Amino acid sequence: MKRRNFIFDIFSVGLMSSITTRLKANNLNFSPMVRSISTWKTTEANFIAGSMLDKGIDALEAAVTGVAIEEENPKNTTVGFGGAPDRTGKVTLDACVMNHLGDCGSVVAVENIVNVAKLAKDVMEKTPHVMLAGKGAEEFAISEGYKKINLLTESSKKEWEKWLENEEYKPLINIENHDTIGMLCLDKNNNISGACTTSGLAYKMKGRVGDSPIIGSGLFIDNKIGGAVATGLGEEVVKTVGSFLVVELMRQGNSPQDACEIAVKRIVSSNSQKNKFQVAYIAMNKNGEVGSYSIEPGFSYMDYVNGKNKEIITESAF
Repeated sequence: MKRRNFIFDIFSVGLMSSITTRLKANNLNFSPMVRSISTWKTTEANFIAGSMLDKGIDALEAAVTGVAIEEENPKNTTVGFGGAPDRTGKVTLDACVMNHLGDCGSVVAVENIVNVAKLAKDVMEKTPHVMLAGKGAEEFAISEGYKKINLLTESSKKEWEKWLENEEYKPLINIENHDTIGMLCLDKNNNISGACTTSGLAYKMKGRVGDSPIIGSGLFIDNKIGGAVATGLGEEVVKTVGSFLVVELMRQGNSPQDACEIAVKRIVSSNSQKNKFQVAYIAMNKNGEVGSYSIEPGFSYMDYVNGKNKEIITESAF
């Protein structure tokens, strides 16, 4: 073989190897499937989002519309209208969104506004900011035409008044401390976006904010890799920047399932679980592969794919 040809062959192999590595790292191989996953048994919310994706609606619009179903559901005491109040009897809501471009919006400690995921989207699209809080977020909502409504239902008020008799703050696993609906959507353009919305822990201290509206903790999207959402005890998720960690683990080549397991076990390694709490992650990569894992048993998520919407029971560390 001539030396020139030999060098060219080596260069060609090296170039192809470099290109292949970059393709794998950026997850550029994809199928035109659509998929929607959401935390807990949020059947209708996930079905609505998945159906929208089937019709060609973009991922963020589908996610925001989907989670709105739970925000408007008075029977869900962890999200939106009917959410459990803080210790003073006030219902305050948090939410965030993130799209495939890396744009994001967030609102925290919002009173009197139901659809805070949509409000977070408006913050992202209509203001120069990423996050608005409290009265400022509420005033912005009113200026955009949102209606003020008392978020405390009679049922939630009675439960709060019952709690006041003892004022024992001990959230029950998979009940009071599953404080989120988080949703990830993959649309026909192979773009991933997500939304996360909550009323927070029941009977929290006034002003408490958990992981849900924090980009990188409650939700993170990198459209070259995938996305992740967290649910459970937000204080523990924030400590490890959980959703960002899951996506970074996928960037390193881990599957969504393995990434969720590693992220959960990192929390477990720092806690004895003497005072038991729940944290769970769901994740999806650009190929539409999904995964989930939780600390304690009892967590499930909804998965819409190929026109079917089903509940998936997640494996747990304990």
